[in-house]
Amino acid sequence: MHLVRDALPEARGRAALKVVCVGNPWRCDDAAGLEVARRLHGTLPAGVELLEREGEPTALIDAWDGATVLWLVDAVSSGSEPGTIHRLDASSRELPTELFRGSTHHVGLAEAVELARALGRLPAQTVVYGIEGGSFEVGNELTPAVAAVIDRVAEAVREEVVECTSKR
Repeated sequence: MHLVRDALPEARGRAALKVVCVGNPWRCDDAAGLEVARRLHGTLPAGVELLEREGEPTALIDAWDGATVLWLVDAVSSGSEPGTIHRLDASSRELPTELFRGSTHHVGLAEAVELARALGRLPAQTVVYGIEGGSFEVGNELTPAVAAVIDRVAEAVREEVVECTSKR
């Protein structure tokens, strides 16, 4: 299990914070984001909105509308070892589409983020956690490598949210 991480965003002023977890519960590891949401439920600071979505781009963009700080969590398929955790700051640079290739969502998360950026609807601070999947076949169980990192990703997101809210 490897963590690929870049810098934590700095909160500016009073921010509307949202965590959006993406996934398909019927495609094995594609449900990783939804499992992270289940771990986060009831554990985030007051005022932080936690949402689950299946990944349709316009629904995602609408979900994070009004946020100034956003965390996205989704399964990815880049060819890295299953269970690898990728953390990317999408605030000022494009997400690498090769990390989000092969999405079971019709259009990948990277394309939704870039569409939102082009439309001026991407929150000023956007962090994406990608959990490297091993299987995206039909099924409702995570592979062991992905299941093993769900708590770690949930805790990392929770820590960032708490840090961000403490600076407000």
